Amino acid sequence: MVSPMSLPELVRIVSRDSPMALAQVERVRVELTALHPGVRTEVVPVRTTGDKWMGDLSAVEGKGAFTKEVDAALLAGQADLAVHCVKDVPADRPLPAGTVFAAFLKRDDIRDALVDPAGRTLDELPAGTRIGTSSVRRVAQLAASHPHLECVPFRGNANRRLAKLAAGEADALLLAVAGLERIGREDVISEVLSTEAMMPPIGAGVLALQCREGDAELIDAVSGLGDPATHRETTAERMFLHVLQGHCNSPVAGFARVDRGGELSLRACVFTPDGKVRLNAHEWAGRLDAATLGTSVAVALLRQGAREIIDGIPH
Repeated sequence: MVSPMSLPELVRIVSRDSPMALAQVERVRVELTALHPGVRTEVVPVRTTGDKWMGDLSAVEGKGAFTKEVDAALLAGQADLAVHCVKDVPADRPLPAGTVFAAFLKRDDIRDALVDPAGRTLDELPAGTRIGTSSVRRVAQLAASHPHLECVPFRGNANRRLAKLAAGEADALLLAVAGLERIGREDVISEVLSTEAMMPPIGAGVLALQCREGDAELIDAVSGLGDPATHRETTAERMFLHVLQGHCNSPVAGFARVDRGGELSLRACVFTPDGKVRLNAHEWAGRLDAATLGTSVAVALLRQGAREIIDGIPH
């Protein structure tokens, strides 16, 4: 382990400025201080295009809208370490030149939660109930499993979405369990959905630490925060999405899992936006490394026609 003396005197951590993003930074600060007592940290919050824009993400570079300004601050030397939700980091193109992921923190809950003020489950919601979500992944799956429910576009951070719900702009919400836990709002969850009921997005529940590739001492220091199982799972998922070349309007879902015996598997799906077509693949790594598993699952879905579905969706 690298001693604290090899760390910079001050580690500046850049992140989105939403309450959830700042809570994530606080987790990193606590874990970094525990690993390297005496290190000083400073938060550099930035407002991203994705946080400012409330329209369709495809109009503002898709998922890169949540990472571009954070990446720029890191590359410009305004910060030393960036904290990202992996699900928001585009996988259809490489990380910005000159940067690397130094660690993937231990994974949080990957499941989605229903937030219904009346405390009902998804199956108990009556026809015509308006579900607030802008996720094409959730919309496609709900269209298939609960076609009697109506999805209404909902953007903004979790607090903003909860406020919109309270204002009557929807009857219920779908949000990530991990996100609600990070802002201390587990109290609003009426049902936690199984991964069978609602397949999660690629990279769900994972926080990534990104550094400039030349900052070897900092990379070594923060790599100790990484979780080996999460690293394998995330590597498989991101390679899967990279090979598939999914974009922000692609209803793609899936998750890798390391079981108690250390075996890695990856389950993934590609949907048409209306949920009427669902392509499935599930493979175990066996002797394959994580990246090769991700490639193999992507190829299995491409053989089933995933390319035609993805390319047929405007973005």
